[in-house]
Amino acid sequence: MKYTIESMKPKLDQFLQPILSTAGFELEYELSETKSPHPEVENPEVTIKFSGNDVDLLLANRGELLLALEHLSMEALRVPAEDHSLLSFDANDYRLLRIEELRMSALAAAEKVKRTHTPFHFNPMTSRERRVIHLALRDEKELRSESLGVGPHRAVVIVPADMPTPPAPPIPPRPFRPRDGGGDRPQHREGDRPRRPFGRPGRDRR
Repeated sequence: MKYTIESMKPKLDQFLQPILSTAGFELEYELSETKSPHPEVENPEVTIKFSGNDVDLLLANRGELLLALEHLSMEALRVPAEDHSLLSFDANDYRLLRIEELRMSALAAAEKVKRTHTPFHFNPMTSRERRVIHLALRDEKELRSESLGVGPHRAVVIVPADMPTPPAPPIPPRPFRPRDGGGDRPQHREGDRPRRPFGRPGRDRR
């Protein structure tokens, strides 16, 4: 075992605790060495489980903040890319429920591709989520699944077996943000308090 609670906890505490405190999140976490019920998808050696009043914020938008914290922690701790699957961030069994959701979506999309003989594009996903789709469809004979795109725009497409792979969807343009402070950037009037970029809405930490 490469990663253990004893080896990872001091490093995670040093990185995560200042972030959670500064952002004002009401969150706690604990490390465990539990076995995944779906080891063919992911089988982490250490799982970091979050709890507390702000768990809903972590899980909003399909766990966007949870996955962001996981990614930042991997980078800060210099975990090699090939080891990212050995550490997993979770809350309220989100990872298990997400796997089941993705499997159901993969099967439903596969039936649609068989019926319409038209490729089906999923929204961009993490490499772990794409793996769930591929594994769910690995025994299909009438179609295949492939990953297209680069970086955060990489996504799965399901294609009829007798059809060539379609091109990756175009990358959406980045929103324009003026550099000179003009345009549509919000202006704060004197005496206004700017909104906090993180933490719970309306919280004033003193």
